[in-house]
Amino acid sequence: MNRHLISAGDLTKDDALLILDTAEELARVSERSIKKLPTLRGRTVVNLFFEDSTRTRISFEAAAKRLSADVINFSAKGSSVSKGESLKDTALTLEAMGADAVVIRHGSSGAPHRLATWVRGSVVNAGDGTHEHPTQALLDAFSMRRRLGGLDGRRITIVGDVLHSRVARSNVLLLATLGADVTLVAPPTLLPVSVGTWPCEVSYDLDAVLPKSDAVMMLRVQKERMNAAYFPSEREYSRRYGLDRDRFAKMPDDAIVMHPGPMNRGMEIAAEVADSPRSTIVEQVANGVTIRMAVLYLLLGGEIVP
Repeated sequence: MNRHLISAGDLTKDDALLILDTAEELARVSERSIKKLPTLRGRTVVNLFFEDSTRTRISFEAAAKRLSADVINFSAKGSSVSKGESLKDTALTLEAMGADAVVIRHGSSGAPHRLATWVRGSVVNAGDGTHEHPTQALLDAFSMRRRLGGLDGRRITIVGDVLHSRVARSNVLLLATLGADVTLVAPPTLLPVSVGTWPCEVSYDLDAVLPKSDAVMMLRVQKERMNAAYFPSEREYSRRYGLDRDRFAKMPDDAIVMHPGPMNRGMEIAAEVADSPRSTIVEQVANGVTIRMAVLYLLLGGEIVP
């Protein structure tokens, strides 16, 4: 593996499978009564979050602590950043503190890449702007592989606000690397201009794609990132692109439903679908800790203790 995890596109198939297989091994360890391992004792992991994200930050913190690493949580709010300190100055401060790995979430696309040029430790992208979120894609792939038994040749449908979704881009890149066939379904206004260069198909008709899908991933409509009218109304969006009970019935019996969270229940996904036995939404949260343990373990060179 590389020293950093900035983009899902940087992972070869062997890299991705190594992470997924390591996560499987760590998942078995996590089933013990004592879940903590001494593998990263003496290492320091910094969570550098310039955007709010309870789920991802806690997941990385739990992963590092289960591997016995020391964790420093750095929030931009109330820090020197709010006083005008630059990202580079913050990076140099962390470098001086001896950070072995920096997990960064930033509102600007490309921030993790810049950070990697300033610090000697490993950099893990926990979401940058509307660019990428590679560990989310890895935990999604891990969840799919556990439910479906493999990803090669599987038909994965990703639905919704692709334009503002870093999760969608990372999933398309990773799933294509792992041999899955990916289809994006969204209104034309919620697709990036560059989507034609992505390794996937594009459809505007959700009803036509559902019967052929092994997994359907619903994306959150990111209203906080929208500064224009991308669709007529929430009701219209839900009617065309929401996964309700009737659409759920059109899916194959063994197909699964996914969502990276947090959800807009009743808009992109109906409550009864989100809570069904074929939903992996809660599993994805649990698998997030396991995958992030695997990423930190591999980047920082730990050892799995039997």
